Amino acid sequence: MADVRTTSSTDGPVAEPGAGRYAPSPSGDLHLGNLRTALLAWAFARSTGRRFLLRIDDLDRVRPGAEQRQLDDLTAIGVDWDGPVVRQSERLPWYEAAIERLAAAGLTYECFCTRREIQKAATAPHGPMGAYPGTCRTLSDSERARLRTEGRPAALRLRATVTEFEVRDELHGRYRGPVDDVVLRRGDGVPAYNLAVVVDDAAQGVDQVVRGDDLLPSTPRQAYLATLLGLPVPSYAHVPLVLNTQGRRLAKRDGAVTLRERLALGNTPEEVVSALAASLGSTATSSSELLACFDTRRLPREPWILDVHGLLRSSPCP
Repeated sequence: MADVRTTSSTDGPVAEPGAGRYAPSPSGDLHLGNLRTALLAWAFARSTGRRFLLRIDDLDRVRPGAEQRQLDDLTAIGVDWDGPVVRQSERLPWYEAAIERLAAAGLTYECFCTRREIQKAATAPHGPMGAYPGTCRTLSDSERARLRTEGRPAALRLRATVTEFEVRDELHGRYRGPVDDVVLRRGDGVPAYNLAVVVDDAAQGVDQVVRGDDLLPSTPRQAYLATLLGLPVPSYAHVPLVLNTQGRRLAKRDGAVTLRERLALGNTPEEVVSALAASLGSTATSSSELLACFDTRRLPREPWILDVHGLLRSSPCP
């Protein structure tokens, strides 16, 4: 049974099923790894009686036509969704309201650091998930005024009161990760991803988040931010990525890795779904067959090493 959330109506509280979601960024075509994660998120939601929602995370780079191609590709592999597609660019007032709540609680501060300065800081890890070293946390009013006079754009950061936070993940169990002073609003005035995703999931009733395990390290930050805003923390399942034959994350440079490229080579959508399902330990050739025998306990815990020249047709799920 799916979890339910309570909403208000003129007739009193109404129980509404929880939801899963897929939220691509329209920066280009989805590759096979993206499609595999979307199929998994859909199967997780549908197998637990949840709604499945589609949200476009379009606060960053948007390539013209990419959104429609992504929607078409999801439809082609049998992923459907409930209700209209939601776009983050249409939800800016909600993000600003959340920022105002945090600011009113004294939990924000301006940050004038450039990316290069953060990377050069002696205490900052140099990986993509490296924590912010807190350079601007204790700036005086006069120092902030001087930096503004110099024309430095100011991002707005969270003043975190913890350094770690624990979440539970269906595939990884308990995971405790670092929490730093994440950006809430970028220097160009655009709300940051970590804030937007937390606000959106709560507003849409998303209580199940399935995504690639490269995002697991950022999850404690998002869960902590949700608690500060008084929002529910969803359940998580971070699924293994698709890697190329060199063990690196699948990318467009690895060859024919998008659905359109596979179709141009003569593959059918059913063959692509079959290959994705096979990587999950299933012999399904359609999304409905995958759902019919979907069992999270049988999902692989290791990455799928994909040779783009070896996509094969499989048999139907028994």
